[in-house]
Amino acid sequence: MQPVDCERCGNRVLVEKASWQQTTVQWSTDHPEVICEEYQQDPSLTQRGARIGRCSALRESIRKAVLDGRITVPD
Repeated sequence: MQPVDCERCGNRVLVEKASWQQTTVQWSTDHPEVICEEYQQDPSLTQRGARIGRCSALRESIRKAVLDGRITVPD
């Protein structure tokens, strides 16, 4: 897993890509709502299992990390 920082809030997660469609994200905090604006605005996002892919800024940061080669995607 490779670290990725959200370009909006700076929250750091660990990311692994199994394919272009599948992304595993390991949060560095149990309470992303303390840092992330999107989680602050929608408390339902903090429900267990609902975190992955919900923050658009983090999703975009991961996409950029893939495109610039910081995160590899298996063929």
